[in-house]
Amino acid sequence: MEYNPRIIGREHEQDILQHCVESQRAEFVAVYGRRRIGKTYLVKQFFKDTFDFYTSGVYKVSRAEQLKRWQVQLNRHSGKRRPCPKDWFEAFDQLRDYLETRSNDERLILFIDELPWLDTPKSGFLRALEVFWNSWAADRIGLKLIVCGSATTWMTNKLLGDKGGLHNRVTRPIHLAPFTLNETERYLKSIGIDWSRGEVLDTYMILGGTPYYLSLLRPEISLRQNVDELFFGQDAILRSEYEFMFSSLFNTSHIYRRVVECLSLKLKGLTRSEIMAEIKKDESGIITEVMDNLEKCDFIRRYRAYGKKQRDTMYQLTDMYTLFYLRFVKDYKGMNANAWSTMSEGKRNVWSGYAFEQVCLLHINQIRKALGIAGIANDVCAWGGTIDGKGTQIDLVIDRGDKVINLCEMKYSTGRYEVTKDYAEWMSERRELFRKDTVTNKTLHLTLVSPYGVVLGKNTAVLQNVITMDGLFER
Repeated sequence: MEYNPRIIGREHEQDILQHCVESQRAEFVAVYGRRRIGKTYLVKQFFKDTFDFYTSGVYKVSRAEQLKRWQVQLNRHSGKRRPCPKDWFEAFDQLRDYLETRSNDERLILFIDELPWLDTPKSGFLRALEVFWNSWAADRIGLKLIVCGSATTWMTNKLLGDKGGLHNRVTRPIHLAPFTLNETERYLKSIGIDWSRGEVLDTYMILGGTPYYLSLLRPEISLRQNVDELFFGQDAILRSEYEFMFSSLFNTSHIYRRVVECLSLKLKGLTRSEIMAEIKKDESGIITEVMDNLEKCDFIRRYRAYGKKQRDTMYQLTDMYTLFYLRFVKDYKGMNANAWSTMSEGKRNVWSGYAFEQVCLLHINQIRKALGIAGIANDVCAWGGTIDGKGTQIDLVIDRGDKVINLCEMKYSTGRYEVTKDYAEWMSERRELFRKDTVTNKTLHLTLVSPYGVVLGKNTAVLQNVITMDGLFER
């Protein structure tokens, strides 16, 4: 298909929407993903704002105010004045009455944005939506109902996970994830920012792939000046984003913040039991739900150690904005509006090293492609051991179906990374410890991921693979 040039990336999602449009049946599409990720923009741009009915929920207002908004939108689309509905059942009946005036063979596109915000306490919204879909809309050939929601837990638990009349009624769920590095580079160019890939990488390590955050960047100033302005300057817009982000996504947002802030202090990750011990929360059911929801909203990743069982699963905070905010902004007292620009290179480089590791872990598919193993079955995990009494860890182990294991090391550098004799020996020692600890008979490839590659020399012979940031920028 020919993709909309105003939509950066999202090719897979556009394919789904196009198949939905061309389908001969009624379609119920649910687009979900965290706040600021571009759900509304995707739907509006794809359909070019040509909706037969469009409305949006409003954050934390009463049912009466939501119904009033619905009435205004229905009157505007239908060209007919109707009284404000007294409840959601009447609201959907009025929508049906309007749609039945249209030809039976006419395609109808309905878009309800921020759906979870319409479901105020005791409103009956979800059951009214159920009756509307099951009693009429599902049988209306050519009708396409698209709903969006930033409250991902509501979308996955109450809509997609409904155990009542809406069970399995969503025909096409679309989870909208953050941009990749490739999409971030393309997006920045679309708004007039033509930075080097090194600068785009640094941008991603701070803001991640959230389109709204990227849209706030100004092309006429440097990245460091932008960071100062967005996080540390007067009325810095991204300094207040953290609190609202969690409160708008989760009802019990304080528990989610505690878990995230706990993980931010243990960068290698924690097990579920360690998290419970750290936050002093013994309601196991709540913690299980919290971890599942944080993963669905792209805040954390779960991984297991090589050879370990599922119960040993580790959780690691991987959201770049949240990591940066908690490290540098949360306790900022507002005394230096140029805090990032004037920070010591040493302190900034320590952060960059860890942030680069997380970017790599968010681009495992690109690493597989760079290794030429995209078509080979493989399993991704981590491993921890001890060398000379000191703990060591390999954050990325790729166990391949062709009897090779890649032991991946991620090193941030502003130029070509120099592999010293000591570093080469340390990597060799770690490889042999891994072989001894895991008792594997597979071939072990030492793999280094570094933005600009390595300085060629005799010590680089220890490496079987070197991946540069150009590999991470692949689609």
